[in-house]
Amino acid sequence: MTLTPEAPVSRCPVAHGFDALGDDYFVDPAAHFAKFRDETPVFFYPHLNAWIVTRRDDVETVLADWQQFTSGGNSGTIDVPEQFRAIVPPDLITQILVGSDPPSHTDHRFVAQRGFTKARMQALQPEIEARAHRIIDRFEANGSANLVTEYALELTTGTIMAHMGLGYEHDAMMRQLRDDFAMILASAAEPMAEPMRTEVWQRYVDATLVLRGIIDERRENPGTDLISDMAIVTGKDGEPMLSSAQIAVHLTEFAMAGVDSTTQAVSNAVLFLAQNPDVLAEAIADPDLWPRVFEETVRRRPSSTFAARQAQQDIELGGAQIKKGDMVWMALASANTDPARTARPFEFDIHRPDPEDHLAFTQGRHTCLGQALARVQGATALKVLFERLPSLRPAAEVPLDFLPIALLPVRRTLPVTWDVADVERAKKTVARHFSLTVLERREEAEGVVSLTLGHADGQALPQWKPGAHAEVQLGEGDDALVRQYSLCSSPQDASRWRIGVLREPASRGGSAYVHDRLHEGSTVTVGLPRNNFPLRAAARYVFVAGGIGITPILPMIEQVEAQGAQWSLLYGGRTRASMAFLGELERYGDKVTVRPQDEYGLLDLAGLLTEPTEDTLIYCCGPEPLLQAIEEVSAHWPVGSLVTERFAAKKIVRTEPDTAFEVEFAASGVTATVPADTSVLEVAEANGVRVLSSCLEGTCGTCETRIVSGRADHRDSILTDAEQEANETMMVCVSRAAKGCTKLVLDA
Repeated sequence: MTLTPEAPVSRCPVAHGFDALGDDYFVDPAAHFAKFRDETPVFFYPHLNAWIVTRRDDVETVLADWQQFTSGGNSGTIDVPEQFRAIVPPDLITQILVGSDPPSHTDHRFVAQRGFTKARMQALQPEIEARAHRIIDRFEANGSANLVTEYALELTTGTIMAHMGLGYEHDAMMRQLRDDFAMILASAAEPMAEPMRTEVWQRYVDATLVLRGIIDERRENPGTDLISDMAIVTGKDGEPMLSSAQIAVHLTEFAMAGVDSTTQAVSNAVLFLAQNPDVLAEAIADPDLWPRVFEETVRRRPSSTFAARQAQQDIELGGAQIKKGDMVWMALASANTDPARTARPFEFDIHRPDPEDHLAFTQGRHTCLGQALARVQGATALKVLFERLPSLRPAAEVPLDFLPIALLPVRRTLPVTWDVADVERAKKTVARHFSLTVLERREEAEGVVSLTLGHADGQALPQWKPGAHAEVQLGEGDDALVRQYSLCSSPQDASRWRIGVLREPASRGGSAYVHDRLHEGSTVTVGLPRNNFPLRAAARYVFVAGGIGITPILPMIEQVEAQGAQWSLLYGGRTRASMAFLGELERYGDKVTVRPQDEYGLLDLAGLLTEPTEDTLIYCCGPEPLLQAIEEVSAHWPVGSLVTERFAAKKIVRTEPDTAFEVEFAASGVTATVPADTSVLEVAEANGVRVLSSCLEGTCGTCETRIVSGRADHRDSILTDAEQEANETMMVCVSRAAKGCTKLVLDA
């Protein structure tokens, strides 16, 4: 039967004053339901020609019995316009997961659920986190944003697109499809008027045909994406379990449910956290609490405030007489805040004994297929947002800007503001990683490959300066290796980063992984560039590179050449064939001197640096013997003239055993003892003090921390002698308190 607001059915009781499209409802659905739950736990709502069930026990009764309360009413009353029925026949639209019952629902869910396992969703977490950072990069300097459209919706849309394996050419189509299917689903109870009805259905049909073509292609050439997963499932007869048309229908469901529900939850969480600042402070201090913040948010305000069923027989429920064929809408927001089942139901309590004891994802065979994705994505979105912008709060005036749909009230606007000083603070406290694609791989010399990395959509990467290096994660999970590689592309090209990697015979696995397993199209996780080898201003430069040490020198040369400074490069290697980027250096003519060892012997450093030259800096990168040699021959130059970068940590010779000392982390208000066999970094982590770290060898500079008071015994391979003497910062992964210093005070 088709139910329309224009022809309401008369039923009793009704809840006078209840309005699922009113301001009170949109402000707080659960609070609005609470006004009616005690007196009319089940009431008829003429606007929707449906019964509203508010108590949790009654809601669970309906959810548990698919034979008595069918889901078919969610799709059976969707009226497909006549002109589109040849492509989307009514019996096809009735097969949507939220609108079907066993055995059809069981088969269709079986095909889809392999793409939404908990383990698979958790494996997506690093990519979701990287994507969240990318989105914040776009607007962080503005100080304000519409959180719904600029962050949450961008994140969820991008994630579901990646999960489906759809490229950016389909981005606009899938965004529109998300909105159109929401309107189509809601039309089961809230019919669309013309011309909107025809416009929505035309776009839906067009998108469906595109998806069917993609599904057909994936059957022939499957990948590791959701569409391929569904396309290759076969039955006992060896034939596909679902047709391309059926799979396309489900993809439209996922395009909506996998996007809007989490978008709404993230936005609602920001509002709840603003009302509960103690909870926000607690979650920021302990990121492990963000999943609980997400659970409490969807308990308190489910993204979908209703689940709908249709009665298959006459039944009494909650004192109301429900007739066969009547629609029954279960108020999930009300069930989750029913005081008969939940203590202190309107408190925002992230420490509830069973945080998942709610019906936000419904219950039973129709439990949300994408709940694992929602949980991973929602918690990650909140964690990253408040890591980067901890001062973010809703604007003073938050408009009630919702799509006026009772079943799926979709918030369209949530203005937020923050202190732009958060941007610089986050650079020191938040580990940034990017999921990048290998855009190009080149053999640069014998044993040397270069990888050009970038976003597949060409989005700009963070800026960097000559001398910067990036942390690259090689592999996944506990077996992953982390290595630091200098950036050797042009800092002026924001679309790509390039690294050069030498295959080391005595490699610990990093260079072998790059050479053997990374190719064009590979995906690799890369950290935010850091610069421990910065190019300082000078009138003249002497560059010395040994082997792969040429990589950080290349962008330096580009910059000083553009600035018109005087410079020269002495470049050595084992053989000419082993020396990378010689072709790029040819354009600089006689400013570059190439000296392969098999042709010229060791580099003539003494001849190069015989006489100190005024206002000249020496930059050198290469293997340890080269660095030791240049340090010796340049000792008579003014202090600070030589700047080096090492591939590995300097050997520190200790003549006395280490002793314990006290460290105070001033910013965190923590004081602790650092035992003789424990690093400052380890003590910081044990006491919940956030300090970024990577190499644990004193070579990457990630953990550099400002010294407030006390003197350090510097054991890193980054700070120059002058910088160590200045004692302004230390690398807490290796350096300790100096002899006689019983307490260090650090800005952490």
